[in-house]
Amino acid sequence: MSHDYKAVQWTPFKKQFDRWMLAGIALYLISFVGVSAVMQPAGESFTPIQILIRAMGTLAFLLLTFILCIGPLARLTDRFKPFLYNRRHLGVATFLVALIHAGLVILWYHGFGDLNPLVSIFVSNPEYTSLNGFPFEVLGFVALIILFLMAATSHDFWNANLGPGLWKALHMGVYLAYGLLVAHVALGALQFEKDPLYVILLGTGAGTVCLLHITTAIGGVHKVNPASLNGWLKVADLSDMQDGRAKIIRPKQGEAIAVFRDGDKISAVSNVCRHQGGPLGEGKIVDGCITCPWHGFQYRMEDGCSPDPFTEKIATYATHIVHGIVYVDPAPNTPGTYQDPTVITHNNA
Repeated sequence: MSHDYKAVQWTPFKKQFDRWMLAGIALYLISFVGVSAVMQPAGESFTPIQILIRAMGTLAFLLLTFILCIGPLARLTDRFKPFLYNRRHLGVATFLVALIHAGLVILWYHGFGDLNPLVSIFVSNPEYTSLNGFPFEVLGFVALIILFLMAATSHDFWNANLGPGLWKALHMGVYLAYGLLVAHVALGALQFEKDPLYVILLGTGAGTVCLLHITTAIGGVHKVNPASLNGWLKVADLSDMQDGRAKIIRPKQGEAIAVFRDGDKISAVSNVCRHQGGPLGEGKIVDGCITCPWHGFQYRMEDGCSPDPFTEKIATYATHIVHGIVYVDPAPNTPGTYQDPTVITHNNA
């Protein structure tokens, strides 16, 4: 969590993550150039800058594809949580790779004419009504602008000053950028490349992103909990409440509720993190605080307040246990309101 705005502090884990990330990028580029040189058809000249353009372009596509897969994969398995915590690093790296790709393209294909290279991108091919001759470079350029806006506003300074809602809406533009990138490749490289590998790469990448998001979306649609016991909602049998974790309840009205068990105590808070709207109920309790699985923002169970010196607050809810069944009152308390946890005893268990 960022209480004040300062340069990012790289922990040993983040440093190790970045080293592996940079090593992976370098290995991919070296392998791509090496394989391309070996597989160069007889009679065709080897042009290093064109090979590098393709290497950077495919790498940018693969990185963005992986970034969009991190969210749903992290919901399916905790093994991808480290990537979720460091998604910003991957996002900035993706923008830089895409920027190099774009720079090489502009230099090689638009840098030797009389027109300004950036102007040339938009006017050199105006056949917007032709599918085969569509100016695909414009699509890539717009996608690059979106990636730049996301990379430039990735710091918590912008999240705090734009507000979580606007900030998240801006960063949801990654899906628009990905759609433009898919169209950029389909209308560009696939029109000229004879190697089926590019078709497989595009289809597999886009298909995987769609399939993972559809799968997790279907899994996240839970039946609304029916009101019972004088309007209180049934959460789960006490025996099904995992220590340190939560059950997510969705009332007919209002936002979802995360009901946590911490030892012999049951508490309920809003499922929506104040940072970026992350699903608190998919997180766990760390050092006595509910910890968001997205970026580690924390809240106390009993009052929904972030520990000092942080000031974020979320709504709390009343809970109780009857004959071993946990119930929650769907009416929220004002964010930051103290609510006595329900204590598990021999009588109510």
